[in-house]
Amino acid sequence: MANKKASKVKVTKATTSKKAASTKTKAAKKAAKPYKKEFDAIVKANKQIGHITYDELQKKIQEPYSLNEKDMEGLLEEIEDSGISVVDENGEPDPRAIGAAKKVTKKELSDVSAPTGVKINDPVRMYLKEIGRVSLLSADEEISLAKRIEDGDEEAKQELAEANLRLVVSIAKRYVGRGMQFLDLIQEGNMGLMKAVEKFDYRKGFKFSTYATWWIRQAITRAIADQARTIRIPVHMVETINKLIRIQRQLLQDLGREPLPEEIGAEMDMPTEKVREILKIAQEPVSLETPIGEEDDSHLGDFIEDQDATSPADHAAYELLKEQLESVLDTLTDREENVLRLRFGLDDGRTRTLEEVGKVFGVTRERIRQIEAKALRKLRHPSRSKQLKDFLE
Repeated sequence: MANKKASKVKVTKATTSKKAASTKTKAAKKAAKPYKKEFDAIVKANKQIGHITYDELQKKIQEPYSLNEKDMEGLLEEIEDSGISVVDENGEPDPRAIGAAKKVTKKELSDVSAPTGVKINDPVRMYLKEIGRVSLLSADEEISLAKRIEDGDEEAKQELAEANLRLVVSIAKRYVGRGMQFLDLIQEGNMGLMKAVEKFDYRKGFKFSTYATWWIRQAITRAIADQARTIRIPVHMVETINKLIRIQRQLLQDLGREPLPEEIGAEMDMPTEKVREILKIAQEPVSLETPIGEEDDSHLGDFIEDQDATSPADHAAYELLKEQLESVLDTLTDREENVLRLRFGLDDGRTRTLEEVGKVFGVTRERIRQIEAKALRKLRHPSRSKQLKDFLE
């Protein structure tokens, strides 16, 4: 009995300490980013122009919240992941932002294979193999090429770009799973690399790879913000969605179940209705052509009911009515039949006035009214009406 009590006490203490640790972790997370409102405001205000100055970041966030160097690096990464470039007063990459960018390791550069789970075809595999054969440049070689580029040497541009194609692949891998294909990420990164080749100034003391990383990341993050979704979402909303998804995953780990919108809202300091709205926006459209089953012989659209379509029973009844109506109309004169067809739109669904029908036959509207009345009297005769009686129920 005493052992049971002791074990209960231990379990209670362990549970309490676990909850306390979880609470501390959450508190630490909130404390680690006290500038959330300012950050969101900056993203919203600068998304359209696509950049912000380093000095402005310092003034609005770093100085008021006394961020150290490591915190500032994290802030810069978040800002650039939101598709906003950190520039100097001339609109060029700020050296402080370049220096703080996450470096690509030699191990990452040497691995030019596709990420796990990403399917690639033979031409792409050959491309990755080819760029892996190009030797990396030393700092002196980069400066030598940069000088030749200044003199207008196009071959030097080509050499500098080719030697850094593996850098693009390494950075693109970090963004797999964010809504764009791996090859599209490489293509966008290559465009950023070409811009870096054009703008590189060796006199500022940076290695080309460090400078190019900034441009490659900028090109990829902007492309993700603009192109990743089938239905385009404003870039500031993309950042909010990404943040919500991160918190949702964290709560899933902490709680061991899917978090409720109320719990996500409490963590994000956001009304529950707003959370529900964002969750709805975050849903990705699914193609009706999505293959279903092991043989891929069916598509998702095959299993979705078309609520606007006529039911098989109604369609069959309509076809029978059509047949019976044709049979009954055949008992009238040609003129009577055609007048009814035009007046009630039996052929094209568009009804005509007496005057419109009169113009077709070259008679007065009164004459058409008489023909119509006579034809309807004939149809009301039991010999004809009994064929249509069942369809009136």
